[in-house]
Parts: sequence; C-alpha cells; structure tokens
Amino acid sequence: MTATDSAGIDQHGTDQRVTAQLLRSADAVSYDPLVEVDWDTPLNTGLHGMSPEWSTLYGTTYWHEMGEDRQRALTRQETASVASTGIWFEMILQQMMLRDFYAKDPTDPDFQWALTEIADECRHSIMFARGAAKLEAPAYRPRRHVIELGRAFKTLASAETAYAAILVAEEVTDVMQRDWMRDERIVPFVRTISNIHVVEESRHMKFAREEVREQLAQAGRARRLKSSVIVAAAAYFIIKSMVNADVYAAAGLDVERSLREARANEHYKSMLRSSCAGLMEFLSSVGLLTRPAVAIYRRAHLI
Repeated sequence: MTATDSAGIDQHGTDQRVTAQLLRSADAVSYDPLVEVDWDTPLNTGLHGMSPEWSTLYGTTYWHEMGEDRQRALTRQETASVASTGIWFEMILQQMMLRDFYAKDPTDPDFQWALTEIADECRHSIMFARGAAKLEAPAYRPRRHVIELGRAFKTLASAETAYAAILVAEEVTDVMQRDWMRDERIVPFVRTISNIHVVEESRHMKFAREEVREQLAQAGRARRLKSSVIVAAAAYFIIKSMVNADVYAAAGLDVERSLREARANEHYKSMLRSSCAGLMEFLSSVGLLTRPAVAIYRRAHLI
C-alpha cells in the first residue's frame, strides 16, 4: 500500500482507515498468552484436545473401536500437530510480511500494522509451542519436501499470492477454533488458546483480504490465473500437513489402518469443505477461483 491522500485513500484506492481501525482494535483487545493461558494446571487426560468431530478418524469404524480414552489421546495429538503446522506457516508469514514492508515508510499505518501483526504471530507461535508441549506431544513437522517448498514460497511469494495464502491458513484454523473455544469436552487451556487466536487472527484476515483486493484491482486474466494456481498449491500443502501421520503412533494406534481410514473419511472431508466456504466465496469474488485452482482445491477436499 502507498501513501494516502487527505481523504485517507491511497493511490490504489485502498481506504487506509481500515488499517487505522485495526491498529485501534489491537490496542484495545490483545492478549499475552503467557498470562492468559493456564500453563500450570496438569494436563487432564480425561478431556479432548479438539472437538472430536474435527478428528481425522471421527465416525470411522476405527474411531468406534478404539474407546474413549484412545479417542481423547488422538485428539490431543492431532491438536498438537495442527499447532505445529501453524507455527511453521506463521514463520513463513512473518518473513513474507517483513520482506514486503522492508525499507518502507514507518509513519504509514500499514507499516505499523505489519509490525503489529508480526508481533501477534510471534506470540501465537510461542503459545502453540507451549500448548503442544503441554499436550505431551512430540515435535510434529511437515515432510521434508513441504518444508523446502515453504522455504521457496516465503522467499518468492509476493502481492496477492502471499496474502491469499495467509488467508487460506488462517480461515481454516479460524473455523476449527471457533468450535474448540466453546467446547467443554476440550482441555481448558486449548479453549483459551483457541479464543486468543480467533480474536487476534480476525484482524489479520481482514488486512489480508484488503491486500488481496488491492493487489488484484488492476490485474489481468493471465496474472489472476497464475496467482490462483500458486495460492491453491499452497493451500493443498498447508491442509495436507495439518495432521502429521505420526499422531496415530503417538496415540497408540495402528498407523497404516489409521491412514487408510482417514483418507476415506467423508465426514472429515465435509468438515474441511464447510470450513472453507467463506474463503472460496472470497477467492471467487477476486478472480482467484479459476478452473485449475478448483481442481487443486478438490484434491485437498476444500471444495
């Protein structure tokens, strides 16, 4: 975004009052997870880590066979995996935003918002890391080729591809965590973490949408097509990395059977599609839901 005129509108037509509003919101409602989250109470293994309906095995034959204790153990490991994937992508996000705003006008509200969002993401990453440790989970990481693709993406992505990919990661977890923060079947500290993330990420998503709209305002058909495929590919690898295959072993399950039943679980696929309904509507509105992109989203079960 560029410098504003006297009406608060930048040269691309973006209303800078949106950014000022986000800064005021961050001043009024932000959290310190080190203070807000109960880190001291021992883990209650009689509760879930996520709403059971969000488990990759919910509703399968294996789910009904494993018993409630194993179900709760699985959801705790799956939540830790989602948190670890969140850390991975938040580190990509921070680097993209720092690169985007490098050497720009520090008096611009957009510049100040970028640093505010980066500070939020740093706190979130620490919060997720401590949450995963409290869930007694190992370090879950994306597969090596996905890590290397992420390394290339954070270096090369810019404009709408960077901010639309940010939206993909944040929209899916936002819908999940809106369920989790209200669910009394879940350990209390995960509910608190979910609430913090939902509140603060709502501002990040609003800014990302504004950036995508601005960047695409004058974009031609070829650029939209190229960007749509890049964003869809990023979405595919983010979604496929959310639940690491190692969660099944950590929960004491048969890994091969778990993977087989998870791949065939229509309930989980429908949950993913429902979580992305608003995102797909937005991508369509800005011309990023092209035919090749739709094919990729379908492979990821997002459409």
